Amino acid sequence: MLQIPLTLLSPPGQRARLTILIFHRVLPRSDPLLPDVQDAKGFEAQMRWVRSWFRVLPLTVAVQALYAGTLPARALAITFDDGYADNEEIAAPILKRLGLTATFFVATGYLAGGHMWNDRIIEAIRDCRDEILDLTRVGFGAIQLASLADRRRAIAALLACIKHLEPAERSAAVDAVVEAARVGAPAPLMMGPEQVRGLRALGMDVGAHTVSHPILTRLGPDAAREEIGASKEALQALLGERIELFAYPNGVPGQDYDRQHVEMVRRCGFAAAVSTAWGAASKSSDRFQLPRFTPWDRTRLRYGARLLWNMRHTNYATV
Repeated sequence: MLQIPLTLLSPPGQRARLTILIFHRVLPRSDPLLPDVQDAKGFEAQMRWVRSWFRVLPLTVAVQALYAGTLPARALAITFDDGYADNEEIAAPILKRLGLTATFFVATGYLAGGHMWNDRIIEAIRDCRDEILDLTRVGFGAIQLASLADRRRAIAALLACIKHLEPAERSAAVDAVVEAARVGAPAPLMMGPEQVRGLRALGMDVGAHTVSHPILTRLGPDAAREEIGASKEALQALLGERIELFAYPNGVPGQDYDRQHVEMVRRCGFAAAVSTAWGAASKSSDRFQLPRFTPWDRTRLRYGARLLWNMRHTNYATV
């Protein structure tokens, strides 16, 4: 039984460790172009496994208990980033049905429509009818799209090349890919305001994730401060309640955010913030740089083993 080693690694009280899972999307059915994105059936199976092994808590409650030294054994919190519509339509109802809760971090700039830059790339590659996409004029060369595997590789390569560009450069690069692919705008993918309210009605929590999901280290201090603060204010106005939690976009310490951004988050009045560094949190972890993890395995045995491995790595990483 996995509960025994998990309890040894995360006993209740002062020596407890908190596991925080991170997800982005849950699709109605599997997508051959996005094999790493979980579908509803697989996600429900995983959440049943998690429920059998862990004590699942709201992240706000778990963080308070962690630093008070009152966290129960085998504590775990579930989070989602970005604000995709399928979070409210598919993921949240599954969680509700299983008696679980999660925190959904929302990039507020997409609540009125639009698409995140990475989805524009993904959908452009999906819809492009050419077997070779000529991107030489923007420095990406001629990209093969003849097979499904080619398209997967193209998406991975383009996202890696574009992700850490300066905001204006990133936007221009995405526009160039979409133009070269000769495709229209993809169908809306992000939540609207009523769906965010719907999450709260289902008993889920909502956190801030900036306005436009920039890499904070690519912004000047004033722009970064505005991204962080404005997302908090927008969600508070939408929900009529205090927003306590923040998630750094992309979230790699020292690469996507640094010490000045941690201080900005603290001064904005958040109670805690999460990164994407692996490991479990302990009472000694920085509450404004809490680690998160996603097991990628698809069988119960491997999924549990991956969570156990992650629990063994208490994360104290700071910038």
